[in-house]
Amino acid sequence: MRIGELAKRTGLPRDTIRFYERNGLITSQKPEGGSNDYRDYADEMIDRLVMITEARDAGFSVKELQSLLQHIENPGEERFEADPFLDRKIDDLKRTIERSKRLLHMLEATKAAIRGPH
Repeated sequence: MRIGELAKRTGLPRDTIRFYERNGLITSQKPEGGSNDYRDYADEMIDRLVMITEARDAGFSVKELQSLLQHIENPGEERFEADPFLDRKIDDLKRTIERSKRLLHMLEATKAAIRGPH
């Protein structure tokens, strides 16, 4: 599929998709015999982009995603301390969830206070 279709199916802007490709998080192929600069993306890139987006939203950096994806695709090739890395990310995400819960509680209390007694 072309980038426009990938953008439509993932909800991501084309520039974001290009950014992820430039940073090695996704891949594309030039069509055989094509004389233009169009790129084709495999259907698997949809799931990969969803995972990348969710990981970025959870606080993963591009560099962390590069390392993680490299290890997933080539488990024996590079030394990667998966357990400590994932433990840190899990702890970070738990802290983010707790902060979000506190903020949500505060906003709900503020809304209730503004409304006053009914």
